[in-house]
Amino acid sequence: MKIEDYVLSIPDFPEPGIVFRDVTSILQDADGLHLAVDLMQEKLEGIDFDLVVGPESRGFIFGVPIAYNMHKPFIPVRKEGKLPRETVSVEYELEYGTGVLEIHKDAIKPGQRVVIIDDLMATGGTNQAIINLVESLGATVVKTVFLMELKGLKGRDKLVGYDVESIIAYEGK
Repeated sequence: MKIEDYVLSIPDFPEPGIVFRDVTSILQDADGLHLAVDLMQEKLEGIDFDLVVGPESRGFIFGVPIAYNMHKPFIPVRKEGKLPRETVSVEYELEYGTGVLEIHKDAIKPGQRVVIIDDLMATGGTNQAIINLVESLGATVVKTVFLMELKGLKGRDKLVGYDVESIIAYEGK
């Protein structure tokens, strides 16, 4: 099966006219999960990097096995107030308001080369916030890999200048 075959599309969720692409249908199938991780990891072949960064929660799901397979550290990006040590944070725009993401201040060293792994690129705002965090610590984002991309939301427009790849690209929102 192709990875797209594992994705359930739910029409009119969360509102009429929207087709929700459900990543949990991939996760609940062992072959689908294996294929998703393998396909995302293939996008990193030939890339020189030091560590993998992923946002909670689904960035953890895909980023950790990739980091493990490639023998790299995994650095979690969390919502405000979830990390126990000193953090750096960034506020970013959500569809209706703002959010705050944090990373441990000592998790990334200046000069390190970082790969960001996440499940979905929609507007690109979360990924841009993570890039800002990484760069504020003196590191360089060398690649971002998404399992799915909603091209109609134009997330790539916020990520111009970065190496961005997605496994599945849907034309709509």
